[in-house]
Amino acid sequence: MAEAPPPARRRPPPARLAPQALADARGGAREGLAWLGRVPESRASLLVRTLRLFARFVCFGLLRFQVRTSGQEHIPKGGYLLVAAAHRGWMDPFVVMHALPVEPRAWFLGSAPSTFTSRSRERLVHRLGGLLPVWRGGVKIDQHVESARAVVGNGGVFVQMPEGTVSGPAGTTGPFRIGWAVIALRTGAPIVPMAIAGTEELYVGRRMASRVLPARTTRDLAPDWDGSVPEAGSKEELELARRMTAALDAVLRPVVEELYPSTVDPPGRRRWLRDRLTWLLLRPGRLDRS
Repeated sequence: MAEAPPPARRRPPPARLAPQALADARGGAREGLAWLGRVPESRASLLVRTLRLFARFVCFGLLRFQVRTSGQEHIPKGGYLLVAAAHRGWMDPFVVMHALPVEPRAWFLGSAPSTFTSRSRERLVHRLGGLLPVWRGGVKIDQHVESARAVVGNGGVFVQMPEGTVSGPAGTTGPFRIGWAVIALRTGAPIVPMAIAGTEELYVGRRMASRVLPARTTRDLAPDWDGSVPEAGSKEELELARRMTAALDAVLRPVVEELYPSTVDPPGRRRWLRDRLTWLLLRPGRLDRS
C-alpha cells in the first residue's frame, strides 16, 4: 500500500518592502495635506454615507462580523484626537468608525504602503477622504501636525494608532511611538483613548470589541508637567511626549487585555476564509505576533 504524501507546507507571506523603497518607486512620498490637496471635510457626503452603509452590510451581513462597542457616551461633539490601540489589522479603522457617529468625519493618519496597493485604490481613497497618508520615509512630523490642526480646526476627528504597525502581540498593546503625543502637545486638542481587541485575524463570524474611554488632556497624561509648552523639536518636548505615551499605554493596555477574552473563539471552531479575509486590505508580509 502506497504511503500517503506528506502534507503540503504553507509558505509564509513574502517579507514587506521597505516603505521608503515603495515611495521611491512611485517618484516620491506626498503625505498628509500635501497629498490631499484640500481642507479635510467634517461633513459626510452622500457618497460617503452610501459606502459606509455598504461596508456595514458586507462586514455585519455577509461576513457576520460581530463588534461589541461600549463607552460611546464619552465621545465629544468634534474637534478632538482619537488614539486607538491595539492596532492589529485592516479592520481597525472600521471598528473605530463603527463606534463613532457618521459626523463629524474621522480622518486617519494611516499607512500609505498598506493602503495604496494600487493606483485605483489611491484615487478612490483620495476622492472619498478619511485618510491622511504616512510613508514613514524620514519625513518630519510637522506636516502631520498641520494635518491634525486642519482636521480638528474644522470640527473633525483626527485618528491615530500609536503602535504604527499591525504587527504585535494579540490581546495586549505593543510599543507605542511618541508621534501622537507630539501632535497632541502642539495642537492642544482633547485626547480620546479607544481600546480595540480581536482584529489580529479575520474570518466569517469573527468577534471583536472596542471601548471608548473618557477624554484626557495633555495635563492628565503628564500630571507633573508645569503647563509650559516646550519648544518644538526640543529634548524637553520629546521627554514630555515619552511620559505621555507611557501614561496612555498604562490607560489602554488593561482595557485591551480585559476586552480580548470575549473575542477568542474555541480552538475547534472553523475559521472560514481566514487567510483571505485577514490579508484582504493589507499588503502581504510577515506579521510578528510574538
